[in-house]
Amino acid sequence: MGAVVLGRVTEVPRSRLAGWAILVTALAALSYAANLADTGDTPDDLLYRWSSAIGGLVQYAIILAIVLFIARGLAPATLGLVRPASWAKAAGRVATALVSIWVIGAVLNVFLEAGKEQGLVPDGWDSGRAAPFVANFVVVAGVAPVVEELTYRGLGFAAVRDAFGNGAAVVVTALAFGLAHGLFIALPVLTIFGLILAWVRLTTGSIYPTIALHALFNGIALIAAVTV
Repeated sequence: MGAVVLGRVTEVPRSRLAGWAILVTALAALSYAANLADTGDTPDDLLYRWSSAIGGLVQYAIILAIVLFIARGLAPATLGLVRPASWAKAAGRVATALVSIWVIGAVLNVFLEAGKEQGLVPDGWDSGRAAPFVANFVVVAGVAPVVEELTYRGLGFAAVRDAFGNGAAVVVTALAFGLAHGLFIALPVLTIFGLILAWVRLTTGSIYPTIALHALFNGIALIAAVTV
């Protein structure tokens, strides 16, 4: 079944929803399998390694290629690749969302200590390995937000929304986003972050604000980790 173009927006066929569901299920399964196979000896300097940046780029390139294949023929506006009606209002929502996730994360971290589970953020600054850190920073705060937002708030949001409505799109993509990280303790925090990102997508009609929010969150977290 081909895509049906309605003006600037493309109605997403159910076959594309199935393709997206298979993709995010596979990502979650692989992430949890890797987490369960971890012996606990994960090095604490991953973001100071060139191999981490290269591996991340390869991983996100593969995900992006699959997403673009599933989304072939869909209008860019369907994926949220359209400017919001008001950049000022969008910026306000991004600021509100950023503060909200910080507050919620801080409260939950008292009970869950979710930040320690991923083991990605370094404990301090190593000026001797600044170059690979910058490369990893670009991947985490630049590449990852673009690919993940296209995957979840772009293709996923549109596919679920057209099949089941906005409410389902917000909840399903948030849960899929949380599960894709393969974490247990941090799952509530990640899912709430996904809900907030989906709310920004819904209220602005665009994924550009969600990309900005995601990038700011990741970037500030990395900077804080090596400076505070």
